[in-house]
Amino acid sequence: MAKSSADDQELRRACEAAIEGTKQKVIMSIRVAKSRGVWGKSGKLGRQMAKPRVLAISIKQKGQRTKAFLRVLKYSNGGILEPAKLYKLKHLSKVEVNTNDPSGCTFTLGFDNLRNQTVAPPQWTMRNTDDRNRLLLCILNVCKDMLGRLPKVVGIDVVEMALWAKENTTATAITNQMISEDGLDSATTAEKDLKVTVEKDLVSQAEEEDMEALLGTYVMGIGEAEAFSERLKRELQALEAANVHAILETEPLVDEVLKGLDNALNCVDDMDEWLGIFNVKLRHMREDIESIETRNNKLEMQSVNNKSLIEELDKLLERLRVPSEYATCLSGGSFDESNMIKNIEACEWLSGALRSLEVPNLDSSFANMRAVREKKAEVEKLKSTFVRRASEFLRNYFASLVDFMISDKSYFSQRGQLKRPDHADLRYKCRTYARLLQHLKSLDKNCLGPLRKAYCSSLNLLLRREAREFANELRASTKASRNPTVWLDASAGAGQAVSNADTSAVSDAYAKMLTIFVPLLVDESSFFAHFMCFEVPALNPPGSVPNGKKVDDADDDDLGIMDIDDNDSKSGKNSAELAALNECLPELLDGIQEDFYAVVDWAYKIDPLRCISMHGITERYLSGQKADAAGFVRLLLGDLESRISMQFSRFVDEACHQIERNERNGRQIGVLSYIPRFATLATRMEQYIQGQSRDLVDQAYTKFVSIMFVTLEKIAQTDPKYADVILLENYAAFQNSLYDLANVVPTLAKFYHQASEAYEQACTRHISMIIYYQFERLFQFARRIEDLMYTITPEEIPFQLGLSKMDLRKVLKASLSGVDKSIQAMSKKLQKNLTSEELLPSLWDKCKKEFLDKYESFAQLVAKVYPTENIPSVAEMRDLLASL
Repeated sequence: MAKSSADDQELRRACEAAIEGTKQKVIMSIRVAKSRGVWGKSGKLGRQMAKPRVLAISIKQKGQRTKAFLRVLKYSNGGILEPAKLYKLKHLSKVEVNTNDPSGCTFTLGFDNLRNQTVAPPQWTMRNTDDRNRLLLCILNVCKDMLGRLPKVVGIDVVEMALWAKENTTATAITNQMISEDGLDSATTAEKDLKVTVEKDLVSQAEEEDMEALLGTYVMGIGEAEAFSERLKRELQALEAANVHAILETEPLVDEVLKGLDNALNCVDDMDEWLGIFNVKLRHMREDIESIETRNNKLEMQSVNNKSLIEELDKLLERLRVPSEYATCLSGGSFDESNMIKNIEACEWLSGALRSLEVPNLDSSFANMRAVREKKAEVEKLKSTFVRRASEFLRNYFASLVDFMISDKSYFSQRGQLKRPDHADLRYKCRTYARLLQHLKSLDKNCLGPLRKAYCSSLNLLLRREAREFANELRASTKASRNPTVWLDASAGAGQAVSNADTSAVSDAYAKMLTIFVPLLVDESSFFAHFMCFEVPALNPPGSVPNGKKVDDADDDDLGIMDIDDNDSKSGKNSAELAALNECLPELLDGIQEDFYAVVDWAYKIDPLRCISMHGITERYLSGQKADAAGFVRLLLGDLESRISMQFSRFVDEACHQIERNERNGRQIGVLSYIPRFATLATRMEQYIQGQSRDLVDQAYTKFVSIMFVTLEKIAQTDPKYADVILLENYAAFQNSLYDLANVVPTLAKFYHQASEAYEQACTRHISMIIYYQFERLFQFARRIEDLMYTITPEEIPFQLGLSKMDLRKVLKASLSGVDKSIQAMSKKLQKNLTSEELLPSLWDKCKKEFLDKYESFAQLVAKVYPTENIPSVAEMRDLLASL
C-alpha cells in the first residue's frame, strides 16, 4: 500500500513549526482539499473550486486535563504553512460522509459552537478512503479517550470500517501511540500498547462475536460486498415486518399501558401545579433574603466608609494646622543671625505646607472644600508677609554692609600702600542668609529680581571704589621715565640716539592690575550666581588665573549649602538662567572698566610700545576665562584688548605720518633717517612681544614697511637722475639693519626679500646707465646687428647701410682706442654719486661683470658677421678689467 500523507514526518514538522509557541503537540497531519459547495449532477463543485489545505490533530496538556484541537493550515505565497482556523474537538457534534461523492472521500465536520449555523460547513475531500479512515479514526479515538464521548457519525458503513480497521491495525496503533505519548494516563496507555484496534472503539466484544457468527453462516465470500449488503437489506425488511406483526398482536396490552400512562400524566400534572406554587413561594422568600442581604451590605459599607472618612479628615486637619511657633516666626520674627535657624525651619514648614495643599499632593475632592480654601489663603498670606519682610531686610542688610566697608578707609589702597581687596568677611556675612534666599526663590521667584538689583547696586559701589583707589595708587607708586614718541621723525636727526630707558614697570603695573582684579571679578560673578540662586554651571576654581598659578586668596566660593530642588535642570532652563545672569552682571561690575582704561592710557603715554606687552597679557587672561558666569569679565578683557589695539594703532599711525613727512623735504641723498630708526624700533618691539601679541606687531611691521617703501619711491622720483642711487643705497641699508631680525621674524623676512629684489633692480639700472654712458656707440652698433639677424643672414649684414666693415672699424677706434681710460671713467662715475662707501666694491664688481658680458656678446656677433675682422679678445678685456 502506498505511503499515506498521515505518515509524512516532514509535513508534521512543518505543521509544528507553523503553530510554534502555542504549546500544542501535533499527533496527525494530512493533506485535504477544501470546498464549500455540494456535489452537482455534472460532477463539478457548486460554488467554488477546491483549495489545498492541511488538517492537523493537536493536543495540549494543561495540568491534569488534556485539550484536543483540529487545526486548518493553508499554504502562503512562499509555500510555507500558516494557521488558518482552529476548532476545539470538544464541540465536534457530527461527522458526516457526503453521499453525493461516489468515492466516499468527502466529508463534513459539524461543530455545535459555530456562530453562523446557516452557512454550510466546509467539505473536506481526501485523496483516498485510506486517508479518510485514518483521519476519522484518529478523531474518534481522541474524542473517546480524551473527551469521554463520541460525535454522531453519519454515512459511514460500519462493516466497511471494521474490515479496514482489521487490515490496517498498524496505522491505528501508531496513531494511538502518538496520543499516549502526549499526556494520557499510564493505565490507558498500557492497555492500548497491548492491543489497540478500531473495532474496540466502534463496537463491543460481544457485538464483535455476534457479527463474526453471523458472517460465518453465509456461504458467499466476504469479498462480495454488494451481494452481502443486498442480503442484509432484505433480511432487515423481513425483520421489520415481523416486528410490526408482533406489535399488532399485543393491542390489549398496549391499551392497558396507555391507561396507566394517562393516570401517571394526571399525577404528574398535579405535582407540577404543586411545584409551581412552591416555586412562587420560594421565589418570594429568595427576594426577601436578597433585599435583607443588600441592606446589610450597604450598612457594612457605610460603616467602613465612615471610618475611612474620619481617618482622612484627621489627616487633613493635621495638614491644615499651622503651628503657632512657625506662624509667629513667619509673621513677625527677627532676622538676626541667632534666629536664622528658626526662620529656616519655618520656611521649610511653609514650603511643605504649600506643596501639600496643591492638587497633585492633595486629592482634588479636598481642594474644593471651603476649609481647605480658607486655610490655603491663610498660608498664602503668611508666605507673602514673610517674603515681603525678608526682602526688605536683605535689601537694607546689603546696603548697610557696603556702607560700613566704604566708610572704613583701611579697606582701600592708600598713599604709599597698595591693598588687595578682601571680601572674605563680606561673603561670610552674606552666606548666613544664603539658605534664606533659596527658600525665598522656592516660595516666590519674583522676589529675587529686586534683591539681585539691590545686591548689585550696593556691591558695585564697593568694587568701583576699590578699583579706583588701587589704580590711582598703582600709577602713583610706579616710577618710569617717559620715552619719546617721535620714533621715525626726520627732524630728530639721524645721529640722535633713541632713549632706551626701562619702562617694564608700566606693563608690570598693568599686569598687577589684571592679576588682582580679574580673579576678583570672576569670583564675585561666581559668588553672585550661586548666592542669588542662578541655576548655571559651576565656574573655574576661585583664585585661578590662566597660567595655572593660584592667587593668594583664602576666599572660597563654596556656599556650603545644598540645592533644595534635587531635580536636574534642563538645558532650556539653564539657558534662560544664564541669560538672566548676564543681564545682572553689568549692574554688578559696570563702571570698573574706566579704571582699567585709565591704566592703559597712562601706560601708553609713558611708552607706546608697552601696548604690545599689555596686549599679550590681556590675551593670556582672555583665553583663560571660559566660565559661562564670567561673561562680563570676558567682555571687559575684550574691551581692554580693543583699547590697547586702538592706542597702538594710534602710535603706528603717528609714526607713519612721521615717515611720510620725509617726502616733503628738499632733495635728499644717502640713507634716509627712518630706515635705521625702524631697525631700532623693530628690535624694541620684538623685546615687548608676549603671548598672542605677535599678530599685532606683524600688522604694525606691514604698515610701517609699506609706508617706508612707498615714501622711498616717491623721494627717489623727485630727482630721476639719482633715483637708482637713492633706491639701492636705502634698500641696502634696510637689508643691513634688519638682517638679524629677518632671520627670526617671518614678516620681516618677507620685506627683506622684497628690498633685496628692489636693490638688485636698482643696481642693474644704474650700472647699465654708466656702461652705456661710456660705450653707447659700441653697444648700439651691436644692437643694430642683433635686430637685423632676425630678418637676414649674417653674411648679408656687412652690406647694409652703416654696418659695413669700415663702419665697424670706426666704431672700434672710437670706443676701444682708450678703453682703459673709459673703464676708469666708469669707476669714477660710479663712485661720484655714491655716499655709502661700503657698497662701492660690490657695485664695481657687478659693473665689470655686466660690461664683460655685454662685450662677450659683441665679440660673438663680430665673429659671425665679420669673421675677417680682428677685435680685442674677451680674455684681453677680462685681464684689463682685473688690472684696474
